[in-house]
Amino acid sequence: MSWQSELDELRLRETMAREMGGPEKVKRQHDGGRLTVRERIDALVDPGSFHEVGAIAGRAEYDDQGHLMKLTPANCVIGRARIEGRTVVVCGDDFTVRGGSADATIKEKTIMAEQMANEFRLPIVRVIEGSGGGGSVKTIETTGRANLPGRVGGTQGYFYATINLSKVPVVALGLGSVAGLGAARLAASHYSVMTKKTSAMFVAGPPVVERIGQKLSKQELGGWEVQTRAGAVDHAVDTEEEAFACARRFLSYLPPSVYEKPPVMPSTDEPERRDEKLLAAIPKDRRRVYKMRTIVDTLVDRGSLFEMGAMFGRSIITCLARIDGCPVAVMAGDPYHYAGAWTADACAKIIRFVDLAQTFHLPVVHLVDCPGFLVGLEAEKTATIRAGVRAMAAITQTTVPWCTVIVRNVFGVAGAIHQPAGRLSLRYAWPSGFWGSLPLEGGIEAAYRAEIDAAPDPQAKLSEIERRLNQLRSPYRSAETFWVEEIIDPRDTRKLLCEFAQLAQPLLTPGPSAFGMRP
Repeated sequence: MSWQSELDELRLRETMAREMGGPEKVKRQHDGGRLTVRERIDALVDPGSFHEVGAIAGRAEYDDQGHLMKLTPANCVIGRARIEGRTVVVCGDDFTVRGGSADATIKEKTIMAEQMANEFRLPIVRVIEGSGGGGSVKTIETTGRANLPGRVGGTQGYFYATINLSKVPVVALGLGSVAGLGAARLAASHYSVMTKKTSAMFVAGPPVVERIGQKLSKQELGGWEVQTRAGAVDHAVDTEEEAFACARRFLSYLPPSVYEKPPVMPSTDEPERRDEKLLAAIPKDRRRVYKMRTIVDTLVDRGSLFEMGAMFGRSIITCLARIDGCPVAVMAGDPYHYAGAWTADACAKIIRFVDLAQTFHLPVVHLVDCPGFLVGLEAEKTATIRAGVRAMAAITQTTVPWCTVIVRNVFGVAGAIHQPAGRLSLRYAWPSGFWGSLPLEGGIEAAYRAEIDAAPDPQAKLSEIERRLNQLRSPYRSAETFWVEEIIDPRDTRKLLCEFAQLAQPLLTPGPSAFGMRP
Protein backbone atom coordinates (compact mmCIF):
# COMPACT_ATOMS: atom_id res chain seq x y z
CA MET A 1 0.00 0.00 0.00
CA SER A 2 1.36 3.43 -0.97
CA TRP A 3 0.48 7.03 -0.19
CA GLN A 4 -0.03 7.93 -3.84
CA SER A 5 -3.66 8.99 -3.40
CA GLU A 6 -2.64 11.43 -0.67
CA LEU A 7 0.13 12.80 -2.86
CA ASP A 8 -2.37 13.18 -5.70
CA GLU A 9 -4.56 15.30 -3.41
CA LEU A 10 -1.53 17.36 -2.41
CA ARG A 11 -0.74 18.06 -6.08
CA LEU A 12 -4.40 18.94 -6.71
CA ARG A 13 -4.35 21.44 -3.85
CA GLU A 14 -1.08 22.93 -5.11
CA THR A 15 -2.56 23.28 -8.59
CA MET A 16 -5.62 25.06 -7.20
CA ALA A 17 -3.41 27.37 -5.17
CA ARG A 18 -1.38 28.34 -8.24
CA GLU A 19 -4.58 29.44 -9.97
CA MET A 20 -4.63 32.27 -7.41
CA GLY A 21 -7.86 34.28 -7.72
CA GLY A 22 -8.85 32.57 -10.97
CA PRO A 23 -8.45 33.43 -14.67
CA GLU A 24 -10.73 36.48 -14.54
CA LYS A 25 -8.85 38.09 -11.65
CA VAL A 26 -5.49 37.23 -13.20
CA LYS A 27 -6.60 38.86 -16.47
CA ARG A 28 -7.69 41.97 -14.59
CA GLN A 29 -4.25 42.13 -12.98
CA HIS A 30 -2.55 41.89 -16.38
CA ASP A 31 -4.95 44.40 -17.94
CA GLY A 32 -3.92 46.86 -15.24
CA GLY A 33 -0.29 46.53 -16.32
CA ARG A 34 0.69 44.49 -13.27
CA LEU A 35 2.19 41.04 -12.88
CA THR A 36 0.74 38.43 -10.54
CA VAL A 37 2.56 37.65 -7.32
CA ARG A 38 3.99 34.43 -8.71
CA GLU A 39 5.20 36.14 -11.86
CA ARG A 40 6.81 38.81 -9.70
CA ILE A 41 8.66 36.30 -7.57
CA ASP A 42 9.90 34.45 -10.65
CA ALA A 43 11.19 37.73 -12.12
CA LEU A 44 12.86 38.80 -8.87
CA VAL A 45 14.79 35.70 -7.82
CA ASP A 46 17.32 33.40 -9.46
CA PRO A 47 15.57 30.98 -11.88
CA GLY A 48 14.22 27.87 -10.20
CA SER A 49 15.40 28.90 -6.73
CA PHE A 50 12.05 29.68 -5.05
CA HIS A 51 11.03 27.21 -2.33
CA GLU A 52 7.49 28.03 -1.30
CA VAL A 53 6.23 27.61 2.25
CA GLY A 54 2.53 27.13 3.03
CA ALA A 55 1.41 26.92 -0.60
CA ILE A 56 -1.87 25.15 0.17
CA ALA A 57 -2.92 27.39 3.06
CA GLY A 58 -6.29 28.97 2.32
CA ARG A 59 -10.03 28.40 2.48
CA ALA A 60 -11.35 25.11 1.18
CA GLU A 61 -14.85 24.01 0.15
CA TYR A 62 -15.98 20.37 0.45
CA ASP A 63 -18.93 18.32 -0.79
CA ASP A 64 -21.24 16.33 1.47
CA GLN A 65 -18.82 13.42 1.43
CA GLY A 66 -15.94 15.60 2.55
CA HIS A 67 -14.21 15.67 -0.81
CA LEU A 68 -12.33 18.80 -1.80
CA MET A 69 -14.22 20.92 -4.32
CA LYS A 70 -12.35 24.21 -4.28
CA LEU A 71 -9.36 25.81 -2.60
CA THR A 72 -8.97 29.58 -2.48
CA PRO A 73 -5.37 30.22 -1.42
CA ALA A 74 -4.36 32.79 1.15
CA ASN A 75 -3.49 36.06 -0.50
CA CYS A 76 0.14 35.90 0.57
CA VAL A 77 2.92 33.82 -0.99
CA ILE A 78 6.06 33.24 1.07
CA GLY A 79 9.23 31.22 0.82
CA ARG A 80 12.98 31.16 0.44
CA ALA A 81 14.87 31.86 -2.75
CA ARG A 82 18.23 33.04 -4.01
CA ILE A 83 19.12 36.43 -5.46
CA GLU A 84 22.47 36.42 -7.24
CA GLY A 85 23.29 33.23 -5.38
CA ARG A 86 22.47 34.54 -1.88
CA THR A 87 19.52 33.15 0.08
CA VAL A 88 16.68 35.56 0.87
CA VAL A 89 13.13 35.37 2.18
CA VAL A 90 10.35 36.58 -0.11
CA CYS A 91 6.87 37.59 1.01
CA GLY A 92 4.42 38.64 -1.71
CA ASP A 93 0.80 39.85 -1.65
CA ASP A 94 -1.65 38.24 -4.08
CA PHE A 95 -4.01 41.00 -5.15
CA THR A 96 -6.08 38.56 -7.25
CA VAL A 97 -7.48 37.06 -4.03
CA ARG A 98 -9.82 39.61 -2.41
CA GLY A 99 -7.51 42.51 -3.25
CA GLY A 100 -5.01 41.49 -0.58
CA SER A 101 -7.45 42.35 2.22
CA ALA A 102 -7.90 40.71 5.61
CA ASP A 103 -10.80 38.50 4.48
CA ALA A 104 -8.41 36.25 2.56
CA THR A 105 -5.40 36.57 4.83
CA ILE A 106 -3.73 34.00 7.00
CA LYS A 107 -1.60 36.31 9.10
CA GLU A 108 0.64 33.53 10.30
CA LYS A 109 2.18 33.35 6.80
CA THR A 110 3.40 36.95 6.85
CA ILE A 111 4.60 36.57 10.43
CA MET A 112 6.46 33.37 9.56
CA ALA A 113 8.23 35.09 6.66
CA GLU A 114 9.46 37.86 8.97
CA GLN A 115 10.40 35.33 11.66
CA MET A 116 12.25 33.18 9.12
CA ALA A 117 14.28 36.18 7.99
CA ASN A 118 15.02 37.09 11.59
CA GLU A 119 16.04 33.72 12.93
CA PHE A 120 17.91 32.45 9.86
CA ARG A 121 19.52 35.91 9.48
CA LEU A 122 18.38 36.38 5.90
CA PRO A 123 17.38 39.51 3.94
CA ILE A 124 13.66 39.82 3.27
CA VAL A 125 11.97 41.27 0.20
CA ARG A 126 8.33 42.29 0.61
CA VAL A 127 6.33 42.46 -2.62
CA ILE A 128 3.36 44.57 -1.57
CA GLU A 129 0.01 45.28 -3.19
CA GLY A 130 -3.26 46.00 -1.43
CA SER A 131 -3.68 46.46 2.30
CA GLY A 132 -1.04 43.84 3.03
CA GLY A 133 -3.44 41.74 5.07
CA GLY A 134 -4.85 44.79 6.76
CA GLY A 135 -8.44 45.52 7.62
CA SER A 136 -11.57 45.48 5.51
CA VAL A 137 -14.99 46.66 6.59
CA LYS A 138 -16.34 43.33 5.36
CA THR A 139 -14.28 41.61 8.05
CA ILE A 140 -16.80 42.79 10.64
CA GLU A 141 -19.59 40.92 8.86
CA THR A 142 -17.63 37.81 7.92
CA THR A 143 -16.24 37.31 11.44
CA GLY A 144 -19.16 38.71 13.40
CA ARG A 145 -16.96 41.04 15.39
CA ALA A 146 -14.66 44.05 15.08
CA ASN A 147 -10.91 43.50 15.29
CA LEU A 148 -9.00 45.31 18.01
CA PRO A 149 -5.82 46.75 16.43
CA GLY A 150 -2.71 45.32 18.04
CA ARG A 151 -4.26 42.03 19.14
CA VAL A 152 -1.81 39.14 19.66
CA GLY A 153 -1.27 38.27 15.96
CA GLY A 154 -0.87 41.91 15.06
CA THR A 155 1.66 42.71 17.76
CA GLN A 156 3.75 39.70 16.76
CA GLY A 157 3.83 40.95 13.19
CA TYR A 158 4.75 44.46 14.29
CA PHE A 159 7.47 43.04 16.53
CA TYR A 160 9.26 41.25 13.72
CA ALA A 161 8.73 44.06 11.20
CA THR A 162 10.42 46.39 13.70
CA ILE A 163 13.20 44.19 15.02
CA ASN A 164 14.21 43.05 11.54
CA LEU A 165 15.30 46.59 10.70
CA SER A 166 18.11 46.17 13.22
CA LYS A 167 19.09 42.68 12.08
CA VAL A 168 18.61 41.96 8.35
CA PRO A 169 18.24 44.00 5.15
CA VAL A 170 14.58 44.74 4.41
CA VAL A 171 13.46 45.72 0.90
CA ALA A 172 9.86 46.66 0.09
CA LEU A 173 8.37 46.97 -3.39
CA GLY A 174 5.03 48.78 -3.77
CA LEU A 175 3.61 47.46 -7.04
CA GLY A 176 -0.03 48.51 -6.90
CA SER A 177 -2.38 50.40 -4.61
CA VAL A 178 -0.92 50.04 -1.12
CA ALA A 179 -2.94 51.18 1.89
CA GLY A 180 -3.10 50.83 5.67
CA LEU A 181 -0.95 48.00 6.97
CA GLY A 182 0.48 47.52 3.48
CA ALA A 183 1.69 51.14 3.51
CA ALA A 184 3.25 50.60 6.92
CA ARG A 185 5.08 47.50 5.64
CA LEU A 186 6.33 49.47 2.64
CA ALA A 187 7.64 52.31 4.80
CA ALA A 188 9.15 50.01 7.46
CA SER A 189 12.09 49.06 5.27
CA HIS A 190 15.67 49.99 4.53
CA TYR A 191 14.90 50.57 0.87
CA SER A 192 11.55 50.98 -0.88
CA VAL A 193 10.50 51.31 -4.51
CA MET A 194 7.21 52.20 -6.24
CA THR A 195 6.17 51.87 -9.88
CA LYS A 196 5.20 55.23 -11.35
CA LYS A 197 2.04 54.43 -13.32
CA THR A 198 0.61 51.42 -11.52
CA SER A 199 1.21 52.06 -7.81
CA ALA A 200 0.11 54.46 -5.10
CA MET A 201 0.52 54.45 -1.35
CA PHE A 202 -1.60 55.97 1.39
CA VAL A 203 -2.70 55.49 4.96
CA ALA A 204 -6.27 55.43 3.64
CA GLY A 205 -7.39 55.52 0.01
CA PRO A 206 -9.45 58.10 -1.91
CA PRO A 207 -12.92 56.81 -0.82
CA VAL A 208 -12.01 57.22 2.85
CA VAL A 209 -10.28 60.57 2.35
CA GLU A 210 -13.28 61.89 0.42
CA ARG A 211 -15.29 61.50 3.61
CA ILE A 212 -13.19 64.29 5.15
CA GLY A 213 -13.80 66.56 2.18
CA GLN A 214 -10.75 65.82 0.02
CA LYS A 215 -11.68 64.42 -3.38
CA LEU A 216 -8.44 63.15 -4.91
CA SER A 217 -7.34 60.51 -7.39
CA LYS A 218 -4.96 57.76 -6.29
CA GLN A 219 -2.02 59.54 -7.88
CA GLU A 220 -2.94 62.91 -6.41
CA LEU A 221 -3.25 61.40 -2.94
CA GLY A 222 -0.36 58.95 -2.88
CA GLY A 223 1.37 58.67 -6.24
CA TRP A 224 5.11 58.30 -6.63
CA GLU A 225 5.81 62.03 -6.84
CA VAL A 226 3.97 62.64 -3.56
CA GLN A 227 5.64 59.82 -1.69
CA THR A 228 9.22 60.17 -2.95
CA ARG A 229 9.20 63.92 -2.30
CA ALA A 230 7.78 63.33 1.17
CA GLY A 231 10.48 60.76 1.90
CA ALA A 232 8.02 57.93 2.60
CA VAL A 233 9.41 55.94 -0.35
CA ASP A 234 13.00 55.93 -1.58
CA HIS A 235 12.65 55.49 -5.32
CA ALA A 236 10.20 55.15 -8.22
CA VAL A 237 10.67 53.34 -11.52
CA ASP A 238 8.70 52.86 -14.71
CA THR A 239 8.34 49.07 -14.67
CA GLU A 240 8.15 46.21 -12.23
CA GLU A 241 11.24 44.68 -13.82
CA GLU A 242 13.18 47.84 -12.91
CA ALA A 243 11.92 47.57 -9.33
CA PHE A 244 13.24 44.00 -9.11
CA ALA A 245 16.60 45.15 -10.50
CA CYS A 246 16.77 47.89 -7.85
CA ALA A 247 16.07 45.36 -5.09
CA ARG A 248 18.78 43.03 -6.33
CA ARG A 249 21.31 45.82 -6.60
CA PHE A 250 20.56 47.30 -3.17
CA LEU A 251 21.06 43.92 -1.52
CA SER A 252 24.40 43.47 -3.30
CA TYR A 253 26.00 46.15 -1.10
CA LEU A 254 24.85 44.69 2.21
CA PRO A 255 25.64 41.58 4.25
CA PRO A 256 22.86 38.99 4.74
CA SER A 257 22.55 40.19 8.33
CA VAL A 258 24.32 42.35 10.88
CA TYR A 259 26.30 39.28 11.93
CA GLU A 260 28.43 39.45 8.78
CA LYS A 261 30.51 42.08 6.98
CA PRO A 262 29.42 43.72 3.71
CA PRO A 263 30.64 41.72 0.69
CA VAL A 264 33.86 42.96 -0.91
CA MET A 265 33.93 42.45 -4.68
CA PRO A 266 36.91 42.27 -7.03
CA SER A 267 37.46 45.70 -8.60
CA THR A 268 38.75 46.34 -12.09
CA ASP A 269 38.94 50.09 -11.46
CA GLU A 270 42.44 51.42 -10.81
CA PRO A 271 42.78 52.69 -7.19
CA GLU A 272 45.17 55.45 -8.27
CA ARG A 273 43.05 56.62 -11.18
CA ARG A 274 43.26 60.42 -11.55
CA ASP A 275 40.65 62.45 -13.34
CA GLU A 276 41.81 65.82 -14.61
CA LYS A 277 38.25 67.17 -14.53
CA LEU A 278 38.41 67.28 -10.73
CA LEU A 279 40.95 70.10 -10.87
CA ALA A 280 38.30 72.49 -12.21
CA ALA A 281 35.20 70.80 -10.75
CA ILE A 282 34.58 73.55 -8.17
CA PRO A 283 34.07 77.05 -9.59
CA LYS A 284 36.22 79.78 -8.06
CA ASP A 285 33.14 81.99 -8.00
CA ARG A 286 31.48 80.74 -4.82
CA ARG A 287 28.07 81.85 -6.06
CA ARG A 288 28.20 79.34 -8.91
CA VAL A 289 26.84 75.82 -8.48
CA TYR A 290 28.38 72.62 -9.78
CA LYS A 291 27.32 68.98 -10.18
CA MET A 292 28.26 67.06 -7.06
CA ARG A 293 26.93 63.76 -8.44
CA THR A 294 29.50 63.93 -11.22
CA ILE A 295 32.26 64.30 -8.63
CA VAL A 296 30.98 61.37 -6.57
CA ASP A 297 30.65 59.20 -9.65
CA THR A 298 34.23 60.02 -10.61
CA LEU A 299 35.64 59.05 -7.21
CA VAL A 300 33.92 55.69 -6.64
CA ASP A 301 34.42 52.50 -8.63
CA ARG A 302 33.02 52.92 -12.12
CA GLY A 303 29.37 51.91 -12.39
CA SER A 304 28.97 51.30 -8.66
CA LEU A 305 27.00 54.41 -7.64
CA PHE A 306 23.52 53.60 -6.29
CA GLU A 307 21.57 56.66 -5.06
CA MET A 308 18.81 56.46 -2.47
CA GLY A 309 16.11 59.04 -1.74
CA ALA A 310 17.02 61.41 -4.56
CA MET A 311 13.71 63.33 -4.41
CA PHE A 312 13.70 63.99 -0.65
CA GLY A 313 15.93 66.23 1.47
CA ARG A 314 17.62 67.23 -1.75
CA SER A 315 20.40 69.38 -0.30
CA ILE A 316 22.12 66.13 0.71
CA ILE A 317 22.90 63.25 -1.65
CA THR A 318 22.97 59.74 -0.19
CA CYS A 319 24.30 56.73 -2.10
CA LEU A 320 25.75 53.30 -1.73
CA ALA A 321 28.85 52.65 -3.79
CA ARG A 322 32.04 50.63 -3.93
CA ILE A 323 35.54 51.97 -3.51
CA ASP A 324 38.28 49.52 -4.47
CA GLY A 325 35.57 46.85 -4.35
CA CYS A 326 34.51 47.69 -0.79
CA PRO A 327 30.90 48.78 -0.12
CA VAL A 328 30.64 52.26 1.39
CA ALA A 329 27.92 54.74 2.30
CA VAL A 330 28.44 58.12 0.61
CA MET A 331 26.93 61.45 1.71
CA ALA A 332 27.52 64.63 -0.29
CA GLY A 333 26.18 68.18 -0.20
CA ASP A 334 24.28 69.33 -3.29
CA PRO A 335 24.69 73.06 -3.98
CA TYR A 336 21.79 72.97 -6.44
CA HIS A 337 19.34 72.83 -3.51
CA TYR A 338 19.51 75.56 -0.84
CA ALA A 339 23.24 75.82 -1.66
CA GLY A 340 23.65 72.56 0.27
CA ALA A 341 22.17 73.94 3.51
CA TRP A 342 20.63 71.30 5.77
CA THR A 343 16.84 71.49 5.96
CA ALA A 344 14.68 69.53 8.39
CA ASP A 345 14.04 67.02 5.61
CA ALA A 346 17.74 66.72 4.82
CA CYS A 347 18.45 66.04 8.48
CA ALA A 348 15.82 63.28 8.56
CA LYS A 349 17.41 61.78 5.47
CA ILE A 350 20.88 61.92 7.05
CA ILE A 351 19.68 60.22 10.24
CA ARG A 352 18.15 57.31 8.36
CA PHE A 353 21.15 56.94 6.08
CA VAL A 354 23.85 56.94 8.76
CA ASP A 355 21.71 54.53 10.78
CA LEU A 356 21.74 52.22 7.75
CA ALA A 357 25.54 52.50 7.53
CA GLN A 358 25.93 51.84 11.24
CA THR A 359 23.54 48.88 11.21
CA PHE A 360 25.24 47.06 8.33
CA HIS A 361 28.88 48.08 8.97
CA LEU A 362 29.36 50.36 5.98
CA PRO A 363 32.25 52.86 6.19
CA VAL A 364 31.06 56.41 5.52
CA VAL A 365 32.53 58.84 3.00
CA HIS A 366 31.27 62.42 3.40
CA LEU A 367 31.91 64.98 0.66
CA VAL A 368 31.15 68.27 2.37
CA ASP A 369 29.63 71.40 0.93
CA CYS A 370 27.41 72.75 3.71
CA PRO A 371 26.86 76.46 4.40
CA GLY A 372 25.00 75.53 7.61
CA PHE A 373 21.37 74.96 8.47
CA LEU A 374 18.73 76.57 6.30
CA VAL A 375 17.65 79.88 7.87
CA GLY A 376 14.41 81.81 7.74
CA LEU A 377 10.81 81.48 8.86
CA GLU A 378 10.20 78.18 7.07
CA ALA A 379 13.25 76.67 8.73
CA GLU A 380 11.95 77.74 12.14
CA LYS A 381 8.45 76.40 11.41
CA THR A 382 9.87 72.99 10.53
CA ALA A 383 12.05 72.86 13.68
CA THR A 384 15.20 72.57 11.62
CA ILE A 385 17.42 72.99 14.66
CA ARG A 386 15.73 70.06 16.45
CA ALA A 387 16.11 67.89 13.35
CA GLY A 388 19.67 69.14 13.04
CA VAL A 389 20.78 68.17 16.52
CA ARG A 390 19.20 64.74 15.99
CA ALA A 391 21.33 64.39 12.85
CA MET A 392 24.37 65.50 14.86
CA ALA A 393 23.61 62.85 17.47
CA ALA A 394 23.13 60.16 14.83
CA ILE A 395 26.49 60.96 13.21
CA THR A 396 28.33 61.08 16.52
CA GLN A 397 26.75 57.79 17.67
CA THR A 398 28.20 55.94 14.69
CA THR A 399 31.20 53.71 15.28
CA VAL A 400 31.91 52.75 11.66
CA PRO A 401 35.04 54.23 10.05
CA TRP A 402 34.47 57.70 8.62
CA CYS A 403 36.31 59.76 6.02
CA THR A 404 35.48 63.39 5.25
CA VAL A 405 36.49 65.34 2.16
CA ILE A 406 35.83 69.09 2.41
CA VAL A 407 34.94 70.19 -1.10
CA ARG A 408 33.74 73.75 -0.50
CA ASN A 409 31.65 75.27 2.31
CA VAL A 410 31.74 74.27 5.98
CA PHE A 411 29.88 76.74 8.17
CA GLY A 412 27.89 76.91 11.36
CA VAL A 413 26.48 74.16 13.54
CA ALA A 414 25.59 71.92 10.60
CA GLY A 415 29.10 72.30 9.20
CA ALA A 416 30.57 71.36 12.56
CA ILE A 417 29.21 67.84 12.32
CA HIS A 418 30.90 66.96 9.05
CA GLN A 419 32.52 64.09 10.97
CA PRO A 420 31.72 62.25 14.22
CA ALA A 421 32.80 64.03 17.39
CA GLY A 422 35.04 62.47 19.99
CA ARG A 423 36.86 59.90 17.86
CA LEU A 424 39.36 59.65 15.05
CA SER A 425 38.19 59.99 11.47
CA LEU A 426 40.18 60.84 8.38
CA ARG A 427 39.70 64.31 6.92
CA TYR A 428 40.97 65.92 3.74
CA ALA A 429 40.28 69.33 2.22
CA TRP A 430 40.45 70.52 -1.36
CA PRO A 431 42.02 73.94 -2.01
CA SER A 432 38.45 75.12 -2.72
CA GLY A 433 37.55 74.58 0.94
CA PHE A 434 36.00 77.59 2.64
CA TRP A 435 34.92 77.57 6.27
CA GLY A 436 34.17 79.52 9.41
CA SER A 437 31.70 80.00 12.22
CA LEU A 438 29.34 81.71 9.81
CA PRO A 439 29.50 82.98 6.21
CA LEU A 440 30.88 86.48 5.73
CA GLU A 441 27.79 87.58 3.84
CA GLY A 442 25.64 89.47 6.31
CA GLY A 443 28.11 88.97 9.15
CA ILE A 444 30.48 91.78 8.15
CA GLU A 445 27.71 94.38 8.27
CA ALA A 446 26.84 93.34 11.81
CA ALA A 447 30.40 93.04 13.15
CA TYR A 448 31.84 96.15 11.46
CA ARG A 449 28.76 98.38 11.35
CA ALA A 450 30.33 101.40 13.06
CA GLU A 451 33.49 101.28 10.89
CA ILE A 452 31.48 100.96 7.69
CA ASP A 453 29.07 103.76 8.59
CA ALA A 454 31.97 106.12 9.45
CA ALA A 455 33.78 105.55 6.15
CA PRO A 456 33.50 108.15 3.33
CA ASP A 457 32.55 105.32 0.97
CA PRO A 458 30.74 102.60 3.00
CA GLN A 459 30.55 100.20 0.06
CA ALA A 460 34.28 100.46 -0.60
CA LYS A 461 35.00 99.93 3.10
CA LEU A 462 32.78 96.84 3.09
CA SER A 463 34.67 95.43 0.09
CA GLU A 464 38.02 96.16 1.73
CA ILE A 465 37.05 94.35 4.93
CA GLU A 466 35.71 91.43 2.95
CA ARG A 467 38.96 91.09 0.97
CA ARG A 468 41.02 91.23 4.15
CA LEU A 469 38.98 88.58 5.93
CA ASN A 470 38.91 86.28 2.92
CA GLN A 471 42.72 86.30 2.86
CA LEU A 472 42.74 85.25 6.49
CA ARG A 473 40.27 82.46 5.71
CA SER A 474 42.59 80.70 3.30
CA PRO A 475 42.56 76.93 4.02
CA TYR A 476 46.35 77.11 4.28
CA ARG A 477 46.05 79.39 7.32
CA SER A 478 43.96 76.70 9.01
CA ALA A 479 46.50 74.06 8.05
CA GLU A 480 49.23 76.05 9.84
CA THR A 481 47.52 75.35 13.17
CA PHE A 482 46.47 71.79 12.22
CA TRP A 483 42.80 72.80 12.23
CA VAL A 484 42.67 70.92 8.96
CA GLU A 485 45.02 67.94 8.67
CA GLU A 486 45.61 67.63 4.93
CA ILE A 487 44.92 69.82 1.93
CA ILE A 488 45.09 67.65 -1.17
CA ASP A 489 45.09 67.82 -4.92
CA PRO A 490 41.50 66.87 -5.88
CA ARG A 491 42.92 64.42 -8.41
CA ASP A 492 44.44 62.39 -5.54
CA THR A 493 41.11 61.94 -3.79
CA ARG A 494 40.26 58.52 -5.23
CA LYS A 495 43.66 57.11 -4.24
CA LEU A 496 43.15 58.31 -0.66
CA LEU A 497 39.58 57.00 -0.52
CA CYS A 498 40.76 53.60 -1.73
CA GLU A 499 43.34 53.60 1.05
CA PHE A 500 40.60 54.52 3.53
CA ALA A 501 38.36 51.69 2.29
CA GLN A 502 41.15 49.18 2.87
CA LEU A 503 42.09 50.67 6.27
CA ALA A 504 38.44 50.38 7.30
CA GLN A 505 38.01 46.67 6.54
CA PRO A 506 39.72 45.24 9.65
CA LEU A 507 37.77 47.67 11.84
CA LEU A 508 34.34 46.44 10.75
CA THR A 509 32.95 44.35 13.60
CA PRO A 510 29.99 42.07 12.80
CA GLY A 511 27.12 42.09 15.26
CA PRO A 512 24.14 44.24 16.26
CA SER A 513 24.59 47.97 16.76
CA ALA A 514 24.30 49.42 20.23
CA PHE A 515 21.06 51.07 19.11
CA GLY A 516 18.32 49.77 16.84
CA MET A 517 17.45 51.36 13.51
CA ARG A 518 14.07 53.03 13.03
CA PRO A 519 12.39 53.50 9.62
